[in-house]
Amino acid sequence: MKRLSRLSPTSRPALLGAVVLLALTSSSVAAADGGTGPLEATADAAADRPAARVGALFAADRAGRPDGGHFCTASVVHSPRGDLIVTAAHCVDDGGAGLVFVPGYRDGRAPYGLWRVTRRFLPAEWTREQDEDSDVAFAAVAGRDGRRLEDVVGAGRFTPGVATGATAVTVTGYPRVRETPVTCTDKPSPYSRTQQRVDCPGFTGGTSGSPWVNGDGQVVGVLGGHERGGATADVSYSVVLGGEAARLYQEAVAGNGS
Repeated sequence: MKRLSRLSPTSRPALLGAVVLLALTSSSVAAADGGTGPLEATADAAADRPAARVGALFAADRAGRPDGGHFCTASVVHSPRGDLIVTAAHCVDDGGAGLVFVPGYRDGRAPYGLWRVTRRFLPAEWTREQDEDSDVAFAAVAGRDGRRLEDVVGAGRFTPGVATGATAVTVTGYPRVRETPVTCTDKPSPYSRTQQRVDCPGFTGGTSGSPWVNGDGQVVGVLGGHERGGATADVSYSVVLGGEAARLYQEAVAGNGS
């Protein structure tokens, strides 16, 4: 089935008066199975430490709780303040809407808590004209109970400048129609000078913002870019992370956002 985009400005789930109820439970983190599995095969993501860094984005009510269903994916990236997540720009460009990040979200539960987005960092080219080559963004979240997000779930390292296809990447994200994340490993290939792609089935709406993580734990792509991530569920895109992405990361680290 063809999708117009991973997320259009009007495609967030309708709010039918119901609020997603999240059971704030503590849980142990299962050990990683150590295997990446076959290339281009999508499966349920294990509840391991790397998956805990990936979470679902929700619209937030005035109390900072999820209001409706999850609509995009984001992941924690290392920063001195320990408070940054990375996602697609088209996921967070509605500056007037409150957002909450739920790392490790599964089946209506928030095992690592709810983290309120406080600031957003978007490229100027995206803000001006929604340039698909600038479809990456960062957001900062408020601490909880004196702890920083990165201290709770760890972080990947945002690493621009890695050559496309230098290594396979694992993509993990939250389809809107599922309450658990999916994951797939593939070797990226160039789509253009500014865009890269992976062939992974089942990455439907809601997976925008999914991190592309290589074997060294480096985030070398973010699902988005061309056609806001892709017009079919089987092919996903990312901006080639270069100088603009590196400058945006530094801006986010400095805290100069809206």
